[in-house]
Amino acid sequence: MNHILEIIGLVLLLIGGTFLFLGGLGILRMPDTYNRLQTGTKATTLGGMSVILGVGFLEPDWLIKTLVLVIFIALSNPISSHALARANYKRKNYPYLKGGKEYDKYREVYQKEEEEETA
Repeated sequence: MNHILEIIGLVLLLIGGTFLFLGGLGILRMPDTYNRLQTGTKATTLGGMSVILGVGFLEPDWLIKTLVLVIFIALSNPISSHALARANYKRKNYPYLKGGKEYDKYREVYQKEEEEETA
């Protein structure tokens, strides 16, 4: 049984390391902040969760603690990514399509929110 848990743990570490590497590469390659946030959040969520679960399988005494960490990551990463994207948008850094064409479906909603805040 220990041998199977060790194999599962090592596979999860390999998968997690791969996702973390690809997330770092994606952050370097993506053209704007919003794509970088999406790439980084997806990769760190899946990669970090895989690495932590892999450690949990390699050290079965830590499995409950690692599950708590995985739940925390699953809840906190999307929320922090949303907060960063919203702050970036409030600084008037809008998303662009390839070729420099502005692409902003959120502007109407944001303008209504700003009007409500000032009223």
